[in-house]
Amino acid sequence: MILRRAHTTVAEKDTHAESTRQDPQLQGSQEQGNQQQAPAAGNPAQGTQQGTPDQGKRQAQAEAKPQPGATKATIHSPGTYPPGEDPRRWKVLGVILTTIFMSLISVSIINVALPSIQQGLGATESDIQWVLAGYTLTFGVVLVAAGRAGDLLGRGGIYLIGLGIYTISAIAAGFAPTAEALNVTRFIQGIGAGLLNPQGVGMIQQYFRGKERGRAFGWFGTVVGVAVAIGPTLGGFLIRLGGPEHGWRWTFLVNVPFGLLAFALALLWFPRPLLGRVKDPVTGRNVGVVRAVRSLDPMGSLLLGLTVLAFLYPFVEHSGSARNYLLLPVAALLLLAWLAWERHVKTTKPFEPMVDMQIFRFPSFRLGTMLAGVYFMGITSIWVLVALFFQNGLGHSALVAGSVGIPAAISSSVSANWAGKRVGDRGRTVVIQGITVALTGIALTILALVLHHTAGLSEWWMVLTLFLVGTGQGAVIGPNQTLTLADVPLNYAGSSGAVLQTAQRIGTAVGLAFITAIVFASARAINWTLGTAIGFVTIGALMGIALLIALYDNRTRTRQAE
Repeated sequence: MILRRAHTTVAEKDTHAESTRQDPQLQGSQEQGNQQQAPAAGNPAQGTQQGTPDQGKRQAQAEAKPQPGATKATIHSPGTYPPGEDPRRWKVLGVILTTIFMSLISVSIINVALPSIQQGLGATESDIQWVLAGYTLTFGVVLVAAGRAGDLLGRGGIYLIGLGIYTISAIAAGFAPTAEALNVTRFIQGIGAGLLNPQGVGMIQQYFRGKERGRAFGWFGTVVGVAVAIGPTLGGFLIRLGGPEHGWRWTFLVNVPFGLLAFALALLWFPRPLLGRVKDPVTGRNVGVVRAVRSLDPMGSLLLGLTVLAFLYPFVEHSGSARNYLLLPVAALLLLAWLAWERHVKTTKPFEPMVDMQIFRFPSFRLGTMLAGVYFMGITSIWVLVALFFQNGLGHSALVAGSVGIPAAISSSVSANWAGKRVGDRGRTVVIQGITVALTGIALTILALVLHHTAGLSEWWMVLTLFLVGTGQGAVIGPNQTLTLADVPLNYAGSSGAVLQTAQRIGTAVGLAFITAIVFASARAINWTLGTAIGFVTIGALMGIALLIALYDNRTRTRQAE
């Protein structure tokens, strides 16, 4: 009750919120965080600007002391306006979640479609691996640059551009006549997904704040969990429906109705203007085309894109060549060059850098991003291992293997909604509880696999153990998004969210490559059952590291609140 009263009182006194009530549609990316009123809004290190988390904390301390571990978003966060200001925000969220589901299910659904693609198009193993790798690479490469473009030019407009590219490429993929044509469409589809995803996170930051933001990210986590878990089931059903030679086409075309519906609703509900002009941070006037392009930091975008490409390529290209890993030191050098360039832009250029390094001074953002990378390194491999074990190890169909995850998807959606409503009061404690439950499910899954090998325990007991994994998963993803981005200024909402998503994509790629390699090697040396168990032990170790990061962050927040 104290927290709720403090939040309400601060919201009433928040001058930044008051300044945006007159026309909330025009705030956000086009105004660059209301820079005309606060020129330093792009610099999260300056605690004197209006609407910063530090100012909100100082205001709140006079009236209430936050519960240890609670997010600063409980007291104040740099959202655009108070909850209840614009009733369309929940409609906007519905559109965002539709496309988040669409883009994520493209990753999880395609795994079970690969044999059908190979049969239907006569594709080689190299062709097949690029169906996955091409999408992953282009998705990861454009994320941060797309997030910054949305911050500057308008998230709604960039979102629609990305959605259009994604939907058109899905149609082209569904009718691809050759494996080469399919891979080209997958490259383009990854670009579309990379454009639209950071806008979704940025708009949640823009249109929700306080406890409402926690609930919005709770729904975000629900969609992520459901998409990852039911993708294999849906893929298996579509392949059975369409036949082994043409069923794979429906795994791409199934996204088209979602894309068209989301595009129409976005045009109807997204606040105007969808795209804006870049403004001078001092005068507030629109700048010319050349300076607008320069303000997008093209050199920084190129350097970071090459960094992500060089880092991801060895993990998504499965030729087995050790030479690919020589790109990792190249990626490290490119990262250093990008960091040096961003500092140069910050100190010498008349525009803001693509990513303001000051955001990493926030422990919430720094630790939350680390947690996300490690967590996704482990959790996203679970459903791949389950599919491999049930299909390759036990001989079940893709549809049967996919159905194992349905109860987990349901439990994930319920727990994500529950956690989203409570993260504002309980903070990092919600994430700690979620990881603990997931770790319990992983430990019981390992036990079930061992008993299946030694005592003939039915493999279907794994449905119950994975149910626990799904329950924990739902309480981690959305709350971690809320806590990680709580302190980030609004004019960096898109790019900071994209940095977080890039960490998730890198973690996913590295984890899948590492864990599946361990499982395949163990399966050849021993058997599929114990090989899968070893894979789950590896996942458990990664989840344990994520838990330690969450505990450290919770301790840091507790000290700050004292």
